Amino acid sequence: MSANRKDDHVRLAVEQQRGHRGHNEFDDVSFVHDALCGIDRCEVSPATRFAGITWDHPLYINAMTGGSVATGAINRDLAIAARETGVPIATGSMSAYFRDESTAGTFSVMRRENPDGFIMANVNATASVEQARRAVDLLRADALQIHLNVIQETVMPEGDRSFSHWSAQIEKIAAAVDVPVIAKEVGFGLSRAAVLALQDMGVAAADVSGTGGTDFARIENDRRDGAQYSYLDGWGLSAPACLLDSQGTQIPLLASGGVRNPLDAARSLALGAVAVGVSGGFLRTLLDEGVAGLIARISAWQEQLVALMTALGARTPAELARRDVLIRGDLRAFCLDRGVDLRQLAARSRSFDAASRRRVLP
Repeated sequence: MSANRKDDHVRLAVEQQRGHRGHNEFDDVSFVHDALCGIDRCEVSPATRFAGITWDHPLYINAMTGGSVATGAINRDLAIAARETGVPIATGSMSAYFRDESTAGTFSVMRRENPDGFIMANVNATASVEQARRAVDLLRADALQIHLNVIQETVMPEGDRSFSHWSAQIEKIAAAVDVPVIAKEVGFGLSRAAVLALQDMGVAAADVSGTGGTDFARIENDRRDGAQYSYLDGWGLSAPACLLDSQGTQIPLLASGGVRNPLDAARSLALGAVAVGVSGGFLRTLLDEGVAGLIARISAWQEQLVALMTALGARTPAELARRDVLIRGDLRAFCLDRGVDLRQLAARSRSFDAASRRRVLP
C-alpha cells in the first residue's frame, strides 16, 4: 500500500503540474524599478548563510518522494541533478523506510549519487527520536526536515487523526539530533503563529511551503472514492503571504510552494526568505526532459537569479530584502487584515541606496 501511495502521489502531482499554471500570489508582488540601482556582476555572491549552514546558491530541490522502485529511480535522477548543479536536496518522507527497511535504497541512492552534496532527510512529526536519527544516519544527512501536513493527513484515507502531540515531538527531535532541523509545511503554509511556535521549539529554520504548487489535499482527495473533500482544494496560505505574515520573527525562513521561475525566487528573497525550494516544477521537468533537461533548467535558474540580483543592486540574497516591493491584489488585502506595514516595504531602500550611492559617486 505504501509503495502504491508513493507512486500515486508522483502521478497526481505531475498531473497537477501539467494542468493550470495561471496566476498565484507571487504575481501580487512587484519590485519598484530603479534604473540606477544596478551593480556589476562580479560584485554579486549568491551564497546564503543561515543557522550555521552555508549554501553556494539560495535554490534547493525540495522534498518529493521515495519508498518504491519507481520513486527510487526519481530520487537517483534528482540527486544527479543536484550533484551537477551544486544545489541542496531533500528526500521525500522516509515513513516508508520506517515501515519497511527494504525501501532504504530508494532514499540512500541520493547519497550514493551525490556523495559530497548537502542532503536533507525528511520525517513526519510523529517520528520518534530513534527514527529521526536512523533517517539522518541512512543518508549521512546534513540536515533533517520535519514535515507538517495536518490537512493532507485529514484528507488521506489512511491518514493520522491525532495531532496534539506534534509540537512536543518536534521539540524532542530538534534537541536530540546532531544536525540542524528544518520544519516545513507540505503546501498549506505556515502562519506567523506557527513560525513563532516553531521558533520556541528550537528548530533551526522554517520552510513556509505555501499554496500555489502541489496541492496534497487535492491529491489525497483524488485517491478517495467520491472526492468527499473537494471543498478543501486551495486551502492554506501562499508562500508570499507566509513570509509577509512572519516579518520580524527571528527564525530563518525558507520559501517554497508555487515557485515558478527565478523572479518568484527573487520575490521570495525580497520578502525575507534565506533560500527558495522547488519540488513539483522540477519533477515535471525531470519526467518530461530527463536528467539533462533538469540540470539545464536549474543551471538557467541559477544564472538568471544572479542576473536579477545584479539588476536590482543586491550583492547577496539578503540584500534583496532591501529593495522596494509593492503588494497588490488579494495579497494586499491579506496584509492589511494582518497588520503588515506595506508602506515600509514600498520605501525601505531609501537609506540603503543613499549611503551606497555616496560611496560610488565622487
